[in-house]
Amino acid sequence: MTTESLRWFKSSYSENGGACVEVATNLATPHGIVPVRDSKNVSGPALTVPAAAFSAFVAGVRAGDFGTV
Repeated sequence: MTTESLRWFKSSYSENGGACVEVATNLATPHGIVPVRDSKNVSGPALTVPAAAFSAFVAGVRAGDFGTV
């Protein structure tokens, strides 16, 4: 992926028993990608999402476009 260190973080709302993801947004500007991983398996694979797609997803979540569970 890159030689830069990924700075992983998860939402402050993620104290729900571990069912959450972590993202490393520090690669969005320099490389145009946002790695995403399962917070319960930090040594597992990461999904690499284009930064524009990740931004659109976050905007949709904030707008309530995906409903509620």
